[in-house]
Amino acid sequence: MCRPRPGQSTVTGTGARTDDAERGTLDKAAAENFPVAPFFLPRAWRTDLMAVYGFARLVDDIGDGDLAPGGPDARLLGVSPEEAEDRTVLLDAFEADLRRVFDGTPHHPLLRRLQPTVRRRSLTPEPFLGLIAANRQDQLVGRYETYDDLLAYCELSANPVGRLVLAVTGTATPERIRLSDAVCTALQIVEHLQDVAEDLGRDRIYLPAADMKRFHVEETDLAAKTAGASVRALVAYEAERAHNLLNEGTPLVGSVHGRLKLLLAGFVAGGRAAIRAIAAAEYDVLPGPPKASRLQLLREVGVTLRGEG
Repeated sequence: MCRPRPGQSTVTGTGARTDDAERGTLDKAAAENFPVAPFFLPRAWRTDLMAVYGFARLVDDIGDGDLAPGGPDARLLGVSPEEAEDRTVLLDAFEADLRRVFDGTPHHPLLRRLQPTVRRRSLTPEPFLGLIAANRQDQLVGRYETYDDLLAYCELSANPVGRLVLAVTGTATPERIRLSDAVCTALQIVEHLQDVAEDLGRDRIYLPAADMKRFHVEETDLAAKTAGASVRALVAYEAERAHNLLNEGTPLVGSVHGRLKLLLAGFVAGGRAAIRAIAAAEYDVLPGPPKASRLQLLREVGVTLRGEG
């Protein structure tokens, strides 16, 4: 729901193969923790959710420096080869192309795919701009002093995706948005816990500095091959916070019906299953992301649908 194996874009001659540039990003949907647009949803919803996913995936790839080699996406966005490695320039160009979705004809095929969705669902620019702003922030901010600072980041990096899901499915209300924000923030925190080592490799730490100090954790402790007792205690503390946020947002599932209920239950269950996997690893996330099994995920879906947990 929130933030959401990749193929590769190719270049032929001097121009980007736009179909491959689009497909390379959308193929990553198969690697997500829970299906982005599962088969049981109405076709119109699947089409629009995949269009939103394509945007969110591409902006994250730009912000993380994970674009396909050769610069096809940069070319499509009108960025010169000399600036194709500059993430800030790419994000600026991507924002300019996003604005064309609302008042013109965008250049990038993923944004052209998004345009009918925006019109059909009367989507506004704000959630899309929030995701771009989060990736800009990643270029400037690599540490968060307090938990509240981290929550403010999640307001940009995760919550807009949940709001877009509600908008696409025509189910947005102020209360559902509040509950969705809790779920999305929880899922973002869980992802940060799974990816402590990977994020450190990007010179980013999403564990609040105040909490690290409280648990006597230094940055060097996060670079170890396995977590010591202090790091494990810190991860357990943050996992409990995420679990509480998930519980706060879970009534969202019961507020809707039909296939949307199953979709939202899947998102909540994915977070719960990931937290259980982290606990099963005894909160040692440094060797790599603890992952839940498909069976555990399905069990958590059942628990969530029954209103338990």
